[in-house]
Amino acid sequence: MPSWRDLSGLASGLAGDARRAMDRALGKTGAYRVIGYRGYATTERALVLGRVLEHTRIATAKPSQARWRNLLAMVQRIDADPLPFANVRARLCARETKVVADDEGFINRWIEPGGLLRAGAWHDVHLELAATADTPLATAANLPARVLVPSAGAELGVISDMDDTVLQSQITSFVRAARLMLLENARTRLPFPGVAAFYRALERGARGTTANPIFYVSSSPWNLYDLIADFLDAQRIPTGPMLLRDWDIGRDLLRTRDHKLTQIRQILTTYPTLPFILVGDSGQEDPEIYGALVTEFPGRILAIYIRNVSPHPERSTAIRTLAEQVSAGGSTLLLADDTLAAARHAAAHGWISEHALGEIGTEKRADEGATGSRVPTPGVDKHKAPTVVVDPDVKRRDVE
Repeated sequence: MPSWRDLSGLASGLAGDARRAMDRALGKTGAYRVIGYRGYATTERALVLGRVLEHTRIATAKPSQARWRNLLAMVQRIDADPLPFANVRARLCARETKVVADDEGFINRWIEPGGLLRAGAWHDVHLELAATADTPLATAANLPARVLVPSAGAELGVISDMDDTVLQSQITSFVRAARLMLLENARTRLPFPGVAAFYRALERGARGTTANPIFYVSSSPWNLYDLIADFLDAQRIPTGPMLLRDWDIGRDLLRTRDHKLTQIRQILTTYPTLPFILVGDSGQEDPEIYGALVTEFPGRILAIYIRNVSPHPERSTAIRTLAEQVSAGGSTLLLADDTLAAARHAAAHGWISEHALGEIGTEKRADEGATGSRVPTPGVDKHKAPTVVVDPDVKRRDVE
């Protein structure tokens, strides 16, 4: 008769076999590499972002991909193990800087290049993980971080949320949001109609040749970085620095306000002479966060564009009240269901070309006919809010 020790050893062995089989199914390799993210820079210093993670083989997303494969890819993203306090060498231009990751494997560090970085360009920061006896290195190449130095001729910057602002996410409905995140991929998720053309117009500016920078500040976790980056590329939405957040389990998990305020303040402080347009949605705290920044950075916020995604009329009423406060601070808040409303406002103020309105309208109609993971907007009951513009020059204007 086998002893308890024998049974315990057998159970432990079976558990180990099961775990190894699960790791193989998830494409886990047991080796680590550095994944660089998109950050930003001035000509003199750069914010380098990245993470040291166990290398996982995630298949390239396809429009026809089965949903179980999308679910598997999402589990792979979430289950990837970080390497705490890893030593990383970051090389920008001719200078190498030693960087230590935090307890979740994240790299978030300002470094100096040893020379002036060219404005109006992206620059690669090469990242190399220092090997140790306990840290096997992945054979797959490390992915460099990239930093954007805005053009000296930039007329404005754009800071945009992602979920329910650019990417249809249905954050106001937990079930719908979970379904979209778990079962769809970068090629089947849909943007809001016309948003890609609108952002390209904002990037090009009124003359059509300006390179205005666009920053994406989102409460989405860094685990979704590759999905969001692929989505932006697939939809021809301008590339920009991406500031996501760590979904560490704890009291800070649901505190999205602090994350967004901190990141946006840092951008505004890094480029003190550049005015900004802020774009968000009514589903979370974007209007309140952006309104506070109008007060904190007087004269810096040209306009706030809020996409109405809330099914509750009282939310629109609260935003209208906030809009009056924004107007008193010298800025403009626009609440609308429609991308074209924001585009027309931007064109009227000379921030995008009038000619871009045709392209935005055409793309909006094409997007509205697209198939994929469409969610109803603005809310589950399809309540239609009026376009509300509260402008310090023309005062309040409601357009049904």
